[in-house]
Amino acid sequence: MGIVEARGLTRVYDGLVAVDHIDLDVEEGEIFGFLGPNGAGKTTTIKMLTTLLRPTEGEARICGYDVIRQPSQVRRVIGVVFQDPALDDRLTGWENLDFHARLYGLGKREREERIEEVLRLVDLSEWADELVENYSGGMRRRLEIARGLIHWPKVLFLDEPTLGLDVQTRRAIWEYILALNKREGVTVFLTTHYMEEADYLSHRVAIIDHGRILAVDEPRNLKDMIGGDVVIVGCSDPRPLAEELRRQSWVKGVEAHGGELSIYVDHGEKKIPEIIMVAERLGVSVDSVLLRKPTLEDVYLRFTGRRIREEAADAVEKMRNRAMRRWRR
Repeated sequence: MGIVEARGLTRVYDGLVAVDHIDLDVEEGEIFGFLGPNGAGKTTTIKMLTTLLRPTEGEARICGYDVIRQPSQVRRVIGVVFQDPALDDRLTGWENLDFHARLYGLGKREREERIEEVLRLVDLSEWADELVENYSGGMRRRLEIARGLIHWPKVLFLDEPTLGLDVQTRRAIWEYILALNKREGVTVFLTTHYMEEADYLSHRVAIIDHGRILAVDEPRNLKDMIGGDVVIVGCSDPRPLAEELRRQSWVKGVEAHGGELSIYVDHGEKKIPEIIMVAERLGVSVDSVLLRKPTLEDVYLRFTGRRIREEAADAVEKMRNRAMRRWRR
């Protein structure tokens, strides 16, 4: 039995299915990555698992406690760090942690020892007495993680923990997450739309899109599923080449984007001459060839037909269009 379990978990908003009958099994002690674009249903899922949102259908259990029937017990065994900050800028780092520890009923000595412990874990001991308004974005995120750990949770939910942070700070947060998983033995349920984050941190990854889970496995297995190599071909007319390559038994998959094809094969260096021969036979001019190993971006593309950055660009464009329509009124 997993430490986090869900069966048929569903949430509907005004006829819109945000989370669509998903099943989950997260093992104790693992870092479980929940990968998908903005609007895929990641945050809605976390809100249901953390008792903040009642499922429309289905059931879920954390450490054996039912999220609907036993919400108080669930809240005692989980820590949560949401996208939106929940720190008080007018308090120091220590005071923020002390306030949170009091909410969980920790005694004075217990609070002091635990606050010192989690501050060391996220490397903020020297900043304990500084007002949070003077913290950088990365420091605030680390303090949020410390706050989520203050009561020794068995499961820590991190919703987009590095959103908006620069690359260097993001990497530092990754190391803190790995350290707390190892030292604290806490199970981590991590949502992200950063492919490299899910790949670097997660023992297993679930890919979610439009509220449905499309695949769950170790990152390595997911990448092996689509082939040992990716051959990216720039060409004059990708459509006929894609259609012909899909008929070849040695091709595991083909995705077309603009004037490029991503071709998933084993032993790509040996298949490049065959790909070029197929193109020549069709009269398609090959402009460039690139060989690389698959990434989780390729896995997501294979399952959804779209890249996460394309989903994000579409979302931004839709928001811009809505804003323009309101302005014209």
